[in-house]
Amino acid sequence: MDGEELTAQETALYDRQIRVWGVDAQRRLSKSHILVSGMKGTIAEFCKNIVLAGVGSLTLMDDRLVTEEAVSTNFLIPPDDSMYSGRSLAEVCCDSLREFNLMVHVSVEKGDLSRFDGEFFDKFDAVVVACSSLTNKVNTFQQEKKVINEKCRKRPKRIAFYTVDCRDSCGEIFVDLQNYTYAKKKLDATVECQLQYPSFEEAVAIPWRSLPRKMTKLYFAMRVIERFELAEGRNPGETSIADLPRVLELRNELCGAQSLNESHIPVGLLERLLVGTTEHPPVCAIVGGILGQEVIKAISGKGDPLKNFFFFDAFDGKGIIEDISNSA
Repeated sequence: MDGEELTAQETALYDRQIRVWGVDAQRRLSKSHILVSGMKGTIAEFCKNIVLAGVGSLTLMDDRLVTEEAVSTNFLIPPDDSMYSGRSLAEVCCDSLREFNLMVHVSVEKGDLSRFDGEFFDKFDAVVVACSSLTNKVNTFQQEKKVINEKCRKRPKRIAFYTVDCRDSCGEIFVDLQNYTYAKKKLDATVECQLQYPSFEEAVAIPWRSLPRKMTKLYFAMRVIERFELAEGRNPGETSIADLPRVLELRNELCGAQSLNESHIPVGLLERLLVGTTEHPPVCAIVGGILGQEVIKAISGKGDPLKNFFFFDAFDGKGIIEDISNSA
């Protein structure tokens, strides 16, 4: 991939970007292959950004049919229902994304990504997974993240792995670049930096008592909701305020076992995550934009990559990076 040069058409189209991050970075982007699973509103924003940036190809996976909720949060879906009736989310979004940049190959892959064998992933440079409520799924979203992440880590080449989960006014991104080396300018010199990333399973297994005292409350709240979904066998969006008593019981059990004060997981925050089954478009734009930047960084080799969680809550408007790993 590194030996291929940009075409004259690519050089002309991406001229402004090349001026910002250089021809080598754009060349790596233009030869990259990205896979996304779960066409949520946040993923729509992400896909738009990387297609405009000029990745080589983008493969979409989501066999769900278009719903009214999807139309309200995903701007890639046309408002005319005659254009998507009986078609999957991936197929409809694919048509829209092709119009953003004719030089990017956008395609659709059918099936449940967690059931694909390891060799399927070899063709991709980055895999992005968003929560979806496929009726044929055998895994919860937490299990799905672990399964797909592990398959990526076992491949001969390094495959960047990302997950994104937006609920109500909150969003979370997880990044696993495995062993990642990149160049960074310090004063007049360029130094080589190396980062070691844990898998999602390793990261969430780190005892809460080992984490910084000022860790964002959203991290703990997301883990409680995930544990609840796992115990109940539910997908994201299949919760309601009626589940709050059992969720609070689980919170109290986990806090007791992890020696964490229950105040670190406020009731109000759990309520929002339980009942907020619809994404907020402004949150989608922010989190999808950050996700796009991170994938572009990892592929182009330009800029300090995020390690390894990003959280956003529209209630206070803050974006927070947390390094949750054994080397934190």
